[in-house]
Amino acid sequence: MNNLKLSWEVWSEVQLQRENGEEFLRFSAVDMERNRLFFASSANFVYATQLPSPQIDGAWNKTLPPASAHPIDLETGDFITSLEYLMEKESLIIGTSQGLLLLYSVEDNTTEIVGRVEGGVWCISPSPDGDLLAMITGFGQVLVMNLDWDLLYEMPLDDLPEDADVHESVPSADHSFEASISWRGDGKFFASLSKVHDSFPMRKKLKVWERDSGALHSVSEPKPFMGSIVDWTQSGAKIAVVYDQKEKKQCPSVVLFEKNGLERSSFSINEGMDVTLEFLKFNCNSDLLAAVVRGETFDTLKIWYFSNNHWYLKQEIRYSKEDGIRFMWDPTRPLKLICWTLGGRIITHKFVWVTAVTDNSIAFVIDGSKILVTPFSLSLIPPPLFFFDLEFHCAVRDMAFCSKISQNQLAVSLSDGSLCIVELPLLDQWDELEGQTFKVEALYPGRDHGSLLHLAWLNSHVLLSVSHFSFAHSNCSKGTSLDGDVRSGYYLQETEIRCSEDRIPGSVTCSGWHAEIFHQLYLEGVVIGIAPNPLTKYSAFLQFDGGKIFEYMSKLALNKVVDLQRCDDMFFLSSCPWMNVAPVRAYAKEKPLLFGLDDNGRLQLGGRILCNNCNSFSFYSNSGEGMMTHLVIATKQDLLFIVDMGDILHEQLEQYENFLPVVVKNKKGDTESIFINLWEKGAQIIGVLHGDESAIILQTPRGNLECVYPRKLVLTSIVNALVQGRFRDALLMVRRHRIDFNVIVDHCGWQAFIESAADFVRQVNNLSYITEFVCAMKHEDIMETLYKNYTSLPCIKGNKNIRQREPKSTNGDNKVYSVLLAIRKALQEQIEETPARELCILTTLAKSSPPALEEALRRIKVIRETELSTAADPQASYPSSEESLKHLLWLCDSEAVFEAALGLYDLNLAAIVALNSQRDPKEFLPLLQELERMPTLLMQYNIDLKLQRYESALRHIVSAGDPYYEDCMNLMNKVPELYPLGLQLIVDPRKRQQVLEAWGDHLNATKCFEDAATTYLCCFCLEKALKAYRACGNWMGVLTVAGLINLGKDDLLQLARELSEELQALGKPGDAAKILLEYCGDVDNAISLLVDARDWEEALRIAFLHRREDLVLAVKNASLECSSMLNGEYNEGVEKVGKYLTRYLAVRQRRLLLAAALKSDEQPHLDDETASQASSNFSGMSAYTTGTRKGSSASTSFSTSTKGRGRQRNRGKIRAGSPDEEMALVEHLKGMSLTEGAKSELKTLLISLVMLREEDAARKLQRTAEKFQLSQMAAVKLAEDAMTTDKIDEHAFTLDRYVENLGKEVQNSDAFSWQSKVLA
Repeated sequence: MNNLKLSWEVWSEVQLQRENGEEFLRFSAVDMERNRLFFASSANFVYATQLPSPQIDGAWNKTLPPASAHPIDLETGDFITSLEYLMEKESLIIGTSQGLLLLYSVEDNTTEIVGRVEGGVWCISPSPDGDLLAMITGFGQVLVMNLDWDLLYEMPLDDLPEDADVHESVPSADHSFEASISWRGDGKFFASLSKVHDSFPMRKKLKVWERDSGALHSVSEPKPFMGSIVDWTQSGAKIAVVYDQKEKKQCPSVVLFEKNGLERSSFSINEGMDVTLEFLKFNCNSDLLAAVVRGETFDTLKIWYFSNNHWYLKQEIRYSKEDGIRFMWDPTRPLKLICWTLGGRIITHKFVWVTAVTDNSIAFVIDGSKILVTPFSLSLIPPPLFFFDLEFHCAVRDMAFCSKISQNQLAVSLSDGSLCIVELPLLDQWDELEGQTFKVEALYPGRDHGSLLHLAWLNSHVLLSVSHFSFAHSNCSKGTSLDGDVRSGYYLQETEIRCSEDRIPGSVTCSGWHAEIFHQLYLEGVVIGIAPNPLTKYSAFLQFDGGKIFEYMSKLALNKVVDLQRCDDMFFLSSCPWMNVAPVRAYAKEKPLLFGLDDNGRLQLGGRILCNNCNSFSFYSNSGEGMMTHLVIATKQDLLFIVDMGDILHEQLEQYENFLPVVVKNKKGDTESIFINLWEKGAQIIGVLHGDESAIILQTPRGNLECVYPRKLVLTSIVNALVQGRFRDALLMVRRHRIDFNVIVDHCGWQAFIESAADFVRQVNNLSYITEFVCAMKHEDIMETLYKNYTSLPCIKGNKNIRQREPKSTNGDNKVYSVLLAIRKALQEQIEETPARELCILTTLAKSSPPALEEALRRIKVIRETELSTAADPQASYPSSEESLKHLLWLCDSEAVFEAALGLYDLNLAAIVALNSQRDPKEFLPLLQELERMPTLLMQYNIDLKLQRYESALRHIVSAGDPYYEDCMNLMNKVPELYPLGLQLIVDPRKRQQVLEAWGDHLNATKCFEDAATTYLCCFCLEKALKAYRACGNWMGVLTVAGLINLGKDDLLQLARELSEELQALGKPGDAAKILLEYCGDVDNAISLLVDARDWEEALRIAFLHRREDLVLAVKNASLECSSMLNGEYNEGVEKVGKYLTRYLAVRQRRLLLAAALKSDEQPHLDDETASQASSNFSGMSAYTTGTRKGSSASTSFSTSTKGRGRQRNRGKIRAGSPDEEMALVEHLKGMSLTEGAKSELKTLLISLVMLREEDAARKLQRTAEKFQLSQMAAVKLAEDAMTTDKIDEHAFTLDRYVENLGKEVQNSDAFSWQSKVLA
C-alpha cells in the first residue's frame, strides 16, 4: 500500500570531445567511494565526472567541474566494448573489440595492457566481492580470471555443433553486443543466456555456472528470450529475463527464474507488440526492477515493485528516441537511479516510498495506468484486490487527494505530462462503486507546465505543484515546448481547477475539468516535499534540500507579504523525504506541527529529534474536528508507540524511554510495556482509522495488511464518546474491543453516571447489551487500577476535575448498588414492559451489592400469583415464573436464593426454589415440613435464627408472649447487641430489671466496668455497681455508691484507706492524698503523697492550712533535694546532647565523603584513615561508649518518682555504623526535649522555692533547665541544617553559635513559658 514518488531529480552534462553526433556514450561505471561516474564513448574516450547532487547546485549542476576526458590509444578499427570499475585496483578495466584487456588508472592517467583475448571482448562482469572477472569473448567463450590476470577456467557459452567454427563471430562497432553475465549477490554463481543453434525462430537457454569450477549448475528449457538481458537479484532468489512474445502477437513479458533453471513467475509489461526491452536491472535491495522499453516514438524507463504475488508498475519516465536513455542503480542507495543519454546528459532520480493511504483512510495504489482505490473505513480489502479502480490513458507518476466536508478530489500527474482531475462522492455513497472501472480524461492547461512533482491541494480549487523544465525528457511529453524566456529548473506553480460539467451527486466525475496556471515562482533550490497547511486555505510548507522549511502563501491569500517566508522554528536537521503536518490544539489555540522523517530513521520536529529509530509514523485524531491527538510511531526494532500530542508540546517524552524496548514498573511495582510488539519484522504504518475506529493499519514486507487496535487509542475513543454523551457508541466499542464495562461508569465518577443512566438506557436500547453491562459491574474504580496507566490521555485529563469534585464514598458497595438502582429505574421508565425487560431488572437485583434477592423473589412471587389467578397469555409482558426463577438461579448461588425465599416466610416459594436448583428433597423437605407445623411467629423466629437475622428473631419471639420469655433471654445473652432492642420491646418492669442486670453482667465480664456500673445503677444493683467502679479505679464513684448504700463510718474509713493504697500502687499519689485528707484526716501521709506527686504548691498550702511547721520544713527539704537532682540531670543532658550531635556530624561527614567518592568514579569506600579523619574533625568522643551516672540514661526520666514526665522517651536503640544511624541520632535528639508535664512540674517547683525563700536555688535550677532546653533545640536545628547541605563547615556548624542565635529568637516563645522573669 505504498507508492513510489519522485522526490527530486538533478541534471548534469558531460561535454563530448566531438560534436555533430560523431561521438556518443556507450558504457558506464561508478566509483561510489569517491562519488564518481565514468563513461566510455564511441570515439574511445573515457570521461570521469562527479555524480550530480542537489546539495551542489540545485536542479541543474552548472558549477560542477567539467568532466575530464582521457583518450584510450587503440589501434585503428579497435574500439571499446566494455567498461567496469575495480575498487580493489582503483582503476577501470576496459575491454576492446580486438581482445585487449586494459587497466586504466584515472588518477595517473596511465593505461596498462593486462591481457589479450582471442575473438575480442563482448562483456566484462566483476564478481560482487571484486576478486574475479567473468567475460564473454567474441568467439562465444566464457572466461573467468582473478585480479592477478590468471585464467582460472574457460568454457563455451553456446551449445555448438561439432563442425561449428567458433572463430566466425567478431564484434562490430555498429551493434550492441548481445552478451551479458549476471552474478548472484554472494558471488557463488553467475548466469548468462546462450543461443540454441538450428532453432527457428531463435531460441535461447538460461545457464547458471558455478564460481569455483565453472561447471554448469543448471540450464533452462529453450525459450524465446529477448536479447541477452539477464539480471540476478542481490538476494539471489530470482533471475530476471525477458520473453519475446511476437509469435503469440503479444507484448514482451518479464520472466523470473530460479537458480535451478525453472520458471517461477512472469508478468506482462503492457506495451505494444513491437517494443523491445533493454537494461533490465534490480536495485541493491532487490525490491525494485527497472527496464528501458524502446518504442516507436519514445523510450520509457519503467520501474516495477513486487508485493503480494503481484507486480505493480510504480513509475514511468519518458525520454525521446534520440536520447537513447540508459541507466544504472546506485550500488548502495536502493531508491537512487542514475540515467544517462547518448549525448552526455546525466539525470539522477531520487525516489521515496510514500503511503498510498490518505488521512481519511482511503488507499490510492498506483499500478501503471491505473489507480486502485480501497476505502479502509468501509472494507479492509487485502492487496492486490481493490474496491474500484480509475483508469488513465498512460502511466501515473504522482497524485494528490483533497478531502473536504462536501468534496473528495483527486489530482493525478501522468507520464506524458498530462494532468487529470477526478471528483469522488462522499464515503457513505461508495457502496454502488464497488467493482467498477472509471476511465478518466486528461486536461491540459492553457500553457506548458512541465513535468509535475509534489502535487498538493491548497483547497478544493487550487492545486500547488513543482514543475521542472529541462531538456532531459520534456520533449517527449505531450504538448511540451520550452519558451525562450523560460530557464530550466524548478518552478512552484499554482493551478486553478474548475469543472464545466454538472456534477451528479453520488457519482464519479472524470471529465469536464479545466486547469489554468495563474502563478509561477522560480525556485533556486531543490524542493523535496510540500505539505499543505490544514489550518489555512492558501498556504503550504515547502522543504528544500538540507531540511530548510519555507511557508508559501498563495497569490489568493489576504494580507500576503511575500511568496516564500522562511520558518526558522520549523526547520529539520537534515533532509526529510517523509513530511506531514499535524494540526493540534495547544493552549486553546490551533497550531500546525510539521514532522519529518529522514533516511536514517530520525523523526524530527522543530529542529529537535523525537525518535532516533523511527521506521514510519502517522497521526490519529479522536474527534471529527481534524485536530490530531496522538502520534503513532513504528520503530526499527518493530515496536509500536502511541505518543500524546500533549507530551510532545510540553516536551515530556521521558516516559517513552527513547522509544526503545524498555519494560518499566508502575507505582504498584508491576512490570508493564509502554509499547506494542509488532509480530512481523519490517512492518510499517500505512494508515490510521480515526475516531471511534481507533485502528492502525500495518503492512508487512510480504504485502499483507494487518489492523491493530492499541488499547490507548481505544480507551481514548471510548472516553471521548462518553464525554460527548454517545453511550451506545461507547458500549459497542467496549464490547468489540473487550474493554471492562466499568469504564463507562468510572470515566468521570459513578455519581456522575447515575445522572445519565436514563440516557444510557434510552440510547443503548438493547436489553442484552444492558444485561452484559450490569453483570460486569464491580466495586473498584478501574480508572485508578486497571487503566491507571492511560489516565494521561487528554480526554481523561479533562475529566479528572469532574472526578475530584465527586464525593468519595467510604463504602465500596455504594457504586454497584447505586448504579444498578439507577439502571433499574431507567429500565422501568424508558423501556416498555417485555419479558426481556423483566429478566434484565431481575439481573440488576441479583448483581446488586449486596444482592437484593428478596426483592427479586417478590417480583417472581407476583408473577406466580398472576399466573395462578389468570389464564396463560402468550402475549404476556412478563416471563413465566419458572423462567424468571431459573434466570435468578443462574445468576446467583442457589443456597442464597433458597435462604432469601425462606426470609420471605413463604415456604411454598422456598420449595419451588429448592426444586429448581436441583437439590435433593431429603435435604429441604424435613425442614420445610417442620416449619410448616409451627405457629406463625415461632416459624418466623426459627427462620430468622437460621438466617442469623437476630433482631427480627427477637421481635418475633417477644411477640410470641410470656411462654417464650426464657428463649428471649437466651437469645439476648447469646447476642449481647440485642439488649438495647430488648429493652425497647419488653415493657414489664420486672423483666426490664432482669434484662438490665444481665446486660450489666455482660459488660462487667467484658471489662467495660464504667458502663457496667451505670447499668447496675439503672437496675439498683448497688453492690455490683460498687465493685464495677472499684475495678476501673473510679474512687469517687466507689465512695458515692458507698453513700447510697449507707455504709458505716468504720467500714467507710477502712474502704477509704484501701482505695488510697490502691491508688498509690497505680501511680496516682495525688488522688490518694486527697482521699487521706478528706476521708481519713491523715495530714502527714497526705503531704508525703503530694511531695511524691511533685505537687509542691498544694503540699505547701495543706501544710500552712494545718499550721504544721514540721510539714513545711519537710516540703522545703524535698523541694531542695528535687532541685539538686534536676540540676544534675539537666547538666548531664547538656553533655549528652553534645555527644550525640558530635556523633551525628561525624556520621554525616563520612556519608558526604562516600557520596563524593562515588560521584567522581573513585573507590566506593574510604579507607580507615580517611574515615577516622572525617570523624575526628569534630570530636574523639563516642556517644555509645562513655559511661553515665545512675538515673540519667537517655531511656529514663529526670526523676525516679515522675516516670517519664521529664524528657520524651527514646524511640529505640541506636546501632553504631548502621545505615539508619544518621536519622536515628536526629530522632533521638528530638526525643530529648522537655515534655509539657515536665515544664508544668518545673514551673510549680520554681514558685515553691521562691515561696520558701530559696531564690538562689530557684534561679540556679531555672538557668540549668534553660541551658539544657536551648542546647537541645539548637542541636536539633543544627542537625536539620546539616541534613540539607552537601558540605559541612566546621566553623559554621557549632553548637555554641546555634545556642547563641537561638537564645535571641525563642526566649519569649511558648516553649519557655515555664520560666519566671524575676529569676532570669
